[in-house]
Amino acid sequence: RQMLDQVLDLFAIRPDYDLDLMRDDQSLAELSAAIFTHLDPVLTDFQPDWVLAQGDTTTVAITSLLAYYRRVRFGHVEAGLRTGDKWQPFPEEINRRVAGVVADLHFAPTDWARQNLLREGVDDSIIKVTGNPVIDALNIVAKQPEPPEVTQLLSQLRTTELKTTKLILVTAHRRENFGQPLADICEALKQLAARGDVEIVYPVHLNPNVQEPVHRL
Repeated sequence: RQMLDQVLDLFAIRPDYDLDLMRDDQSLAELSAAIFTHLDPVLTDFQPDWVLAQGDTTTVAITSLLAYYRRVRFGHVEAGLRTGDKWQPFPEEINRRVAGVVADLHFAPTDWARQNLLREGVDDSIIKVTGNPVIDALNIVAKQPEPPEVTQLLSQLRTTELKTTKLILVTAHRRENFGQPLADICEALKQLAARGDVEIVYPVHLNPNVQEPVHRL
């Protein structure tokens, strides 16, 4: 929840409805059940003409199903991303396929994503190539004042001692890597750090399944 609030504040978004779904270490089944029971009354109350959902999270998949159950048209933003492997990424590959089956409009970020949808039999008339919304978000953030903690970090990285080192920015938090795969990633990072010629910056996800191996290793 803390991470969600950070993003809402960053983009100055004030939700009209707060489902308050996040719980520590909840399972996908628990999250799915909570979305079904908390979002359905919102659709009943608001009675939208369209429901738009971005990405391939579990929230997107369940939202698409609820829109279908309520006979509300559904638009999928970032549509058409595929790996062809239902386990990679997990559970996102299946989430976005579910949303794709339900969608009345597909907002694809690239022509490659559009081609994926066409191969699945989606009519080209309901596919719109819009560009990547993540890049849009990045451009918005880049224009904002630099947070003090970022300024401090960059100042440290620009010191004389670090000018001869290589900088590695790490993000590792995907659900399919929980357990031994993430531990292996951490061990590899330890080996890199021991070389002495690299500096690693790792914004660690707040999920306990990520925090535990990162701080332990």
